[in-house]
Amino acid sequence: MTGWMFWTVATGLAALVAAVLLAALRKAPASDAGPDADLSVYRDQFAEIERDLARGTIGPDEAARLRAEVGKRLLDADRKRGATGAPEAAEGKAAVRSRAGVPAAVPALIAAVMLPGALATYWWLGAPGYPDMALKPRLAALDEGIANRPSQEAELAATGRSRDATKDQALAAELAGITDPETLRGRFRQAFESGDLQTAVRVQERLIAVLGEQAGSNDHANLALALVAEAGGYVSPEAEAALRASLQADMTNELARYLVGEMFVQGGRFDQAFRFWRPLAEQGNPEAPWTASIRERIASVAELAGIRYALPGAAGGMRGPSAADMAAAGEMSAEDRQAMIEGMVAQLSDRLATEGGTVEEWNRLIRSLAVLERLEEAQTIYDEAKAKFEGRPAELSFLRQAAVETGLTP
Repeated sequence: MTGWMFWTVATGLAALVAAVLLAALRKAPASDAGPDADLSVYRDQFAEIERDLARGTIGPDEAARLRAEVGKRLLDADRKRGATGAPEAAEGKAAVRSRAGVPAAVPALIAAVMLPGALATYWWLGAPGYPDMALKPRLAALDEGIANRPSQEAELAATGRSRDATKDQALAAELAGITDPETLRGRFRQAFESGDLQTAVRVQERLIAVLGEQAGSNDHANLALALVAEAGGYVSPEAEAALRASLQADMTNELARYLVGEMFVQGGRFDQAFRFWRPLAEQGNPEAPWTASIRERIASVAELAGIRYALPGAAGGMRGPSAADMAAAGEMSAEDRQAMIEGMVAQLSDRLATEGGTVEEWNRLIRSLAVLERLEEAQTIYDEAKAKFEGRPAELSFLRQAAVETGLTP
């Protein structure tokens, strides 16, 4: 629709609405029947009393009392009818009052405000001349935004996490002399677990350079993980390049698919995020830390993508309080509820110590102990979990986040 056509239609619609409002104001309301209607009602009530008396539903005394009450009202209505005069005169006065109740300035005010006011409001809030954006151009605009997003260095600088240039130079000199892949892998794990993410990134870059074409999917995925952790969860173009290399080597790499989905969520391409996450939500490793996160978020991601989706049954391995437990807790006193929570925490702790469990369960135990203000025990459990998941950077990153957020020493 061209500009002049739009403004013509908009002006016509505004004028039409104003005309409807003015017509409603000018139309006099129909006068009611007044006292005549009351008389008719009272006559019907008299007849109803006689019918009830004949059927035996009321006695003679009750009938006499009701007749007296209705008769009193009938006399009052008749007196009012005589005071107001003929029905025609009353109707004329009501019409005059109705017309006089709308000041002449009101229609003029509506006409003056409705038309120019509506057009001015649209000019201010709307987007005159802006064409409709179809789905393909909208997706193309999102893709362009993803392609032009800030680099790793730019994001670090914007969030106050800029790398230490002196440290980078020292790392480059140190790592240049290391060519053993296993030594570099061990150094990466150590740096990542300790939270030295700048070193972890540089060591992993060195590992991939040493391996060359022998670098595997996990090697590239670990580099992407370190970059994302360094940038506070942001998936930069550099992390994307590492993820592409990881998926080229193994399209089923769950860590890489999870991070690619995060990148698309950050860029607004929820349809693509859903495509990468759905296999993990339905068939992914239940012990992986990203599986629970995906299962919690995939329904909203699908909704944002315009996809009707119902998540299948809950992932295995996550045991917690039942619905009955929760209902019982709601009826307990504060002291009993606290005892129940501590009992559940103790059961979870004993089970993890004897049977082991998923990283999600270790994370839940750490956070539960922190909520109970048993920080020393939470620190012990965290240290035990680190040993349990040694050599698994993704799980360690998940645990480290729980430690940092609960005030423990990571």
